[in-house]
Amino acid sequence: MAYKPKAPELIPDINVVPMADIMLVLLIIFMVVTPMMQKGYSVDLASTENPREMPDADREDAVLLAVTRSGNIFLGNQQILPEQITQKVRDIILNRLDKTVYVKSDARAKYGNVVRVVDEVRAAGVDQLGLLTERVQKQGAPRVVPIPQVTPGSP
Repeated sequence: MAYKPKAPELIPDINVVPMADIMLVLLIIFMVVTPMMQKGYSVDLASTENPREMPDADREDAVLLAVTRSGNIFLGNQQILPEQITQKVRDIILNRLDKTVYVKSDARAKYGNVVRVVDEVRAAGVDQLGLLTERVQKQGAPRVVPIPQVTPGSP
């Protein structure tokens, strides 16, 4: 008589191990990619207790200048010289209705460097200038996460 192997018995349960492996891989990918998606150059912003909310600074088409601790200036992710600020900003805001430019500077940047950037931006004909800061977290106070406002007609 010939030996005929039997197939293992079917298990009616779902095997979640492959799904857990895939979820962990996706989590790692998102953890690595998310910091790279940040708009503009990253600096340690100055802290203040009563900042004014500027939600338009997070828009994709916002003009964002960053001043680093070492005095380097970035327009978006591109490093520029102080002498180029006026012309580059003027070119960017030329055909815009909203001529707002946002400046974020490192908390330890030299005051003179920030003033020079602001002066060059004003020379470009900017109507509104926003200085970005972050809210000071008080000891023992719960962290407040702002709720985005939805305007009628927006998705």
